[in-house]
Amino acid sequence: MTEPAAYVMLNRLRAVEWVGGWDHVLARVRSRRILMREYLRRAALWAQEYAADSAWPFFDVTQYVDPEFRPSPGTAAELQAFLSRVPGSEIRETCAGAVRLADMRERHPAALPDLPDLYEPVVLFYERGGEFVRDNAGGLDLTGVSFRPGTPQGNLRTPPFLAVGETVLDALDTKGRVSYYAADGGRAPVMRRRVVRGERHDEVFGPDLRWEPTERLPEREEAVKGAGLVPLDEIAAAELIGDAVGRASR
Repeated sequence: MTEPAAYVMLNRLRAVEWVGGWDHVLARVRSRRILMREYLRRAALWAQEYAADSAWPFFDVTQYVDPEFRPSPGTAAELQAFLSRVPGSEIRETCAGAVRLADMRERHPAALPDLPDLYEPVVLFYERGGEFVRDNAGGLDLTGVSFRPGTPQGNLRTPPFLAVGETVLDALDTKGRVSYYAADGGRAPVMRRRVVRGERHDEVFGPDLRWEPTERLPEREEAVKGAGLVPLDEIAAAELIGDAVGRASR
């Protein structure tokens, strides 16, 4: 028998280690940052759909989709018990919303708009290192990186990040200062240059879905264009990595 979607989501959240080990969290800084940015973008889309800008960014959207909706009594009781152990009111709101939206999507799919899943990026964020906190200036401290969330309108202009699979997220996490490149026109394969404590590492995301050494990147940055390569931002690089993962799975 298939487990109800609300319980699948609740069990994912129950498994989160909210205050993770420092080294574990720092090793996932890049993927957690990009996941939080994607959550803020999706939250802005849903807030726009339901005129919920005042509740953005960390809110339970089911209260706006259908104020009369209630989870089953068993789900509601287990969710409430779980939420009592979750740190921070904003995190509790997203956890409650994730479970209730999963329930709503399964029981009343026609009630939902054609928008990307709101909570998947932030649930993945939690799974990859636990909580976030607000700093004294209202910024988001993700452990190892901080930024200001901005406004709903500003986040609507953020480029979408759709390749949220584990392989792609793992491929984004690394040490050092990273620059990404691809063939002119943004074609695969994606390459990167990592500089760690002054030491350069040039790598390509290969057919085995891992980073491998490459000699295709010129030593001097100004020679990159002449080699038929273009720089990529992190989102564009992630999408190319996602394309490679998708091809390998077919």
